[in-house]
Amino acid sequence: MITHPNVKVNLGLNVLRKRPDGYHDLETLFVPYFGLTDTLEIITGEDYSRTIGPLQEKYGNLSQAISPDGKLMITIARKEGVDWNPLKDLTAKAYMMLAEDFKLPPMKIYLEKTNPVGAGLGGGSADAAFALRMISELAELGLTDDTLAGYAARLGSDCAFFIYNVPMMGSGRGEILEPFPLDIGGLRLEVIVPEGISVSTADAYRGIVPRIPEKPLAQVLKQDPATWKEDLKNDFEETVFAKYPKLAQIKADIYLRGALYVAMSGSGSSLYALFRP
Repeated sequence: MITHPNVKVNLGLNVLRKRPDGYHDLETLFVPYFGLTDTLEIITGEDYSRTIGPLQEKYGNLSQAISPDGKLMITIARKEGVDWNPLKDLTAKAYMMLAEDFKLPPMKIYLEKTNPVGAGLGGGSADAAFALRMISELAELGLTDDTLAGYAARLGSDCAFFIYNVPMMGSGRGEILEPFPLDIGGLRLEVIVPEGISVSTADAYRGIVPRIPEKPLAQVLKQDPATWKEDLKNDFEETVFAKYPKLAQIKADIYLRGALYVAMSGSGSSLYALFRP
């Protein structure tokens, strides 16, 4: 089974308050973006990969690991190299988490990681959510979207969104989701990923001051998008732009290109822009 996990952007991101558990309450609108994708193949142990040959030809050395019980093999390919243990990848964690509750057959995961890392686009979360669905189907678990979303939320705050993969208002840590009818009037969405800048989410939170906005996010999103430049904010921009002023310059340059609205996605470093058709 082969899928192509996409990324997301955040239309608005308000950090509301610090929670007793150390996390922050926030509100944001998750919007899927299908212009950037990874390639994820998961097969049962007796099946043959359709992607391993092309991956070896394209990348040469691949990062590979086998779980201690021998039931999971994971292979990851990435142009920049893989600087994490494949068994710590969220796709592997998805298999291991389901294996705690269900009898799963041995499986092999092949991930071509082309989505940017540390860009605020949720690429790793998307891989995990897609993996959960694929594993459920391969093992014939019959899990519903809501059940899969419950598992996904345990892997990461924005993982559950990718189970539904439609515009969703996120609250709590981002795992509490409600459908949101988004109407951007045919505006064109473009994602910009600056080279050489990767932002740690933990670093982005340092120095941020939680606040309750004057207007709830849902109210702002129902306004004419022409008003969003003034009213639709990403609270991470202040701290991230202070550390990476190049991002602020890129945002200004995109406005000069005629964008209606420009903002950073998540905790950065990617930005996105809305253009009139």
